[in-house]
Formats: sequence, structure tokens, C-alpha cells
Amino acid sequence: MNFFYVLNSKSVKQFALILVVSFFTAWFLYVENIVQIPVFSSKDGPKAVYKGEKGVALTFNIGWGDKKAEPILDILKEKKVNATFFLAGSWAERHPELVNRMVKEGHEIGILGYDYVDYSEVKEEKIRQDLSKAKTAFEKLKIDNIALSRAPTGHFNQSALTIADQYDYTLVHWSIDSKDWTNPGTTQIIKKAGSAKKGDIVLLHASDSAKQTANALPEIIKKLQKKNLEFVTVSEMISNADSKSKEVH
Repeated sequence: MNFFYVLNSKSVKQFALILVVSFFTAWFLYVENIVQIPVFSSKDGPKAVYKGEKGVALTFNIGWGDKKAEPILDILKEKKVNATFFLAGSWAERHPELVNRMVKEGHEIGILGYDYVDYSEVKEEKIRQDLSKAKTAFEKLKIDNIALSRAPTGHFNQSALTIADQYDYTLVHWSIDSKDWTNPGTTQIIKKAGSAKKGDIVLLHASDSAKQTANALPEIIKKLQKKNLEFVTVSEMISNADSKSKEVH
């Protein structure tokens, strides 16, 4: 009986150990899953966010022009929607009053470089120069708390990710491309942007080349509101770090 009791005790301990290990393994995998950020990245190193897990983020790129930004700001104000604007430093220098209005009305500012540079095709030094010029431009406008950047053409590689990270910027891509800059008609823009779901980052433009975006915007907002989606800035979307990852090739 004593011999049997010792064996039984060992079995119980082994079973308990297996349970504990299984629990912590499951917990680790669960936490790893919910803490991932939707990103393009290499296995190690900086990441480029393109999707989150809460709300929907409307993002507007502005590289040139002075006619389309104000109407879009008027609509966002009327609809009480905050967005994230990625601004070229050269544009911001020419339109400080619009940049200040964006900040005052609760919109988030991200950097769209300084010039229209394809980060995937230039040397690292050119990327550094472009980001540095943009950073200086916004500092002169007393906007020095910028945390986000976006590749001016939307193209980037690991070097661009690394350099953005060195400037303490999170590189932001998108999960929904409205193609509004091609001016396909308001119906098509509404269809693409309005298809967004929870966690999507929507790419729109407020440069003068996007002639139909302002007309499409009220209906886009209406469609997304019908889905009970909360409008958030990109920083708000990724603040809890709920996301996934994808390698850059």
C-alpha cells in the first residue's frame, strides 16, 4: 500500500505540473495574439501599422494645393469626426493656418515627408534628409509632438522603417485605399471607403488632385456610422497595441 501511495502521489504531481505548464502556455499565446499590432515588418525591428482592432481611422494625405483641405475640414467639423492628416512639410510651411486649425479642432497630425520622395527607391541619406526637413518644418510651426509618419508615395522598405523609428515615428500604411486621387466618381469612392470595418485605416486625400473626396465624405461618414463604428485617430486606434503583423519583402 505504501508503494502504491508513493506512485499515486508522483502521478498527481506530474499531472498538476502539466496543467500549470499548459495554462501558462495558453496564456502566453493568448497575450501574444491580442498584443500584436497590425503591421508590415521584418521578423525583428520597426513596424509599419496598417490596421488596428478598434474603431475606424479616416486618414487624409496632403502634399499640395490649397482648395480641397478646407472643405474637408468643414465637413469633419460639422459631422464631429476627428481624423488623422498626413502632411508634407513643404505644404505645412505654406499653409500654417490650416495646420493650426487641424490641431485646434482635434485632428491628429502625421508627417508625409517633406517632398514627394519614393522611400523605396532612394538611398538612406535621402530618406533622412526628407524626414529631417519635415521635422524642422513642423517644429517651426510649434507642432513637435508628432508620433506618426507615412511614406509620401506609399512605398517603403526596411531602411525606411528603421530610419522612421530612429526619429521616433511609427510608419503608418492603410488597409482600405479609396483610390480617390484617381477621381473615379463619388459613388466609387463611397463604395471603397464605406466598406471599412472595425480596425481599418482608410486612405483618403485632401490635395487638390482629389477633386471628388469632399463630395463623397458625408456619405462615407454616414455609411460607417450605420455600422456603429467609432471614428478614432490612428494613435487612438493603436494605443492598446491590438494588431497583427506582415513581413516586408
